[in-house]
Amino acid sequence: MRGWAASHDRALAGANPRVAAINLVAPEDDPVALRDYDLHMRMVAFFSRRAPKVRIALHAGELTLGLVPPERLRTHIREAVTVAGAERIGHGVAIGYEDSAFQTLRVMADRDTAVEVCLTSNDLILGVKGQDHPFPDYLAAGVPVVLVSDDAGVSRIDLTNEYLRAVRDYGLSYAQIKQLSRNGLTYSFLSGASLWRDPANAAPVAACAHDEPGSVTPSAVCRNWLAGSAKASRQWALEAAFQAFERADDWAAGR
Repeated sequence: MRGWAASHDRALAGANPRVAAINLVAPEDDPVALRDYDLHMRMVAFFSRRAPKVRIALHAGELTLGLVPPERLRTHIREAVTVAGAERIGHGVAIGYEDSAFQTLRVMADRDTAVEVCLTSNDLILGVKGQDHPFPDYLAAGVPVVLVSDDAGVSRIDLTNEYLRAVRDYGLSYAQIKQLSRNGLTYSFLSGASLWRDPANAAPVAACAHDEPGSVTPSAVCRNWLAGSAKASRQWALEAAFQAFERADDWAAGR
């Protein structure tokens, strides 16, 4: 079913603008998924060459020792990134068990391939949490990280819980949390160009380089550029929300 899903999703994504990208169904530890993982990645790559405008997001590395035999932990993330060409991967928990893990992390950082980190889901489903989770390793390697809730209905959580858990378990600073929030939009599949020329340093594109991101009065050049990108417009709105929050925090603290 995974192979059929790849071809079906590619056709659907190309025909319906409400479909943002393709992914694959079925648990990653399913016997067929394990047996044919390399084939599935090559199938995604094949369809991607035929429909290069269709975006690709794949589950990869939602595995851990004990769930599958050790030899099944060695390649999934690398193949999702380097063979299938995934623009973002879900979970990535098994990175520490993979062959050439450091090289894969470098490739992800160089290509701006985001990893969706699901802290509560990984705890409940895989039993991986705290210092056993590779979340800090992805941050240290410069891989773009997005916090997600996975299935909020199953875990009975929300996204706020994931940010709270990240701060509690990993001691993240406000600046790091702010960057993770930015990443949620930067590495989304919203239409249009990103506001950020350099996402890691929140450096805007040339059209808005002389404006304060989030300002209520952007220059005419910047305003016109924002009008042409749904993603950049949402990113600008997020910066405005940051400013409003920080002003309120300053007022509450008497600063």
